Amino acid sequence: MSTTCLHTWLPGRVAACPWTLYLIFFVGAFTVARFLLKTSFVLAQTFVLHGKNLDKFGTPKGSWAVVTGASGGIGKEFALQLAAAGFNILLVARNEVALTAVAAEIGSNTAGKVEARIQLMDFAKNDPTALTELESTVSGLDVGILVNNAGKWHTLPSYFAETAEQEIEDIVTVNIMGTLRVTHAILPGMIQRKRGLILNVGSFAGEVPSPMISTYSGTKAFLSTFTSALADEIRPHHIMVQYLNTYFVFQVTKMTRFQKSSMLAATPAAYVHSVLSKIGLSCGAALSDRPDTLTPYWSHALFDYVIYVVGRKAFFTSYFHRTLTDYRRALQKSDQEAKQQ
Repeated sequence: MSTTCLHTWLPGRVAACPWTLYLIFFVGAFTVARFLLKTSFVLAQTFVLHGKNLDKFGTPKGSWAVVTGASGGIGKEFALQLAAAGFNILLVARNEVALTAVAAEIGSNTAGKVEARIQLMDFAKNDPTALTELESTVSGLDVGILVNNAGKWHTLPSYFAETAEQEIEDIVTVNIMGTLRVTHAILPGMIQRKRGLILNVGSFAGEVPSPMISTYSGTKAFLSTFTSALADEIRPHHIMVQYLNTYFVFQVTKMTRFQKSSMLAATPAAYVHSVLSKIGLSCGAALSDRPDTLTPYWSHALFDYVIYVVGRKAFFTSYFHRTLTDYRRALQKSDQEAKQQ
């Protein structure tokens, strides 16, 4: 198109200065290119690329994985699948009966080739003696992987002003202090060995402010920031840290009482498999200015991508508010029906 055509076709200032048109074109092209690049990264990492081999973080035999909150749900699945990968497992939680059962299952599944030990620890009590015992246990182990899965949710979604003080304290103590103290106990050994992997199990509630579970949401936001900061500190020691951005997982634990599966609700086994196959990648969090964040499960990754594309967290905050309000009503109705039976 000639300059004459531009003056004829475009009105006002744009017609008087064709460079305005060129600028609009280049800005538009850059925006489209950036969108396509982001899309291709998300799709490739989620559906095509494979993450780092777990052998990078420990010798095939003799290395250990420490899994907190390992008595059920995601924690149990991490223990089972890491054991299947050849790691000895240290199971950490407060329920001795459940942990013993998981240890026995590991022994049965691996024909005794993998050792599984249990370490009793009630994270809500913040007991220094229990932490000292954990430090003593791991000091003699070659720990290659740490999964910080222990966490506490709200008994029932509720507004902050209506939340019991003890529940607030427990959520903060378990989700933040528990993660910090276990990581602090295990990290020196990883630094000495110049290898390791730390996985901090997070939540979409840490990325999008979530009303009705504001305390839980705040603790997961803390873990997201802590993960990024820690990862940069210890990267020179060849230690990887990732925040696992997680949406619903079907029957994760009794704490959420989430019982219905859907496209957005993974089973624990499927979710953990997605994590362990995508170590070192970002998937749904790719190119979203969230360093060291991994959204591995395919439907979670796509939802994460949608949140990024829309770019209005206030919209999703309102969406989560409505969702959790409906969830609260459903739980209350379920409890009432159970009492009537």
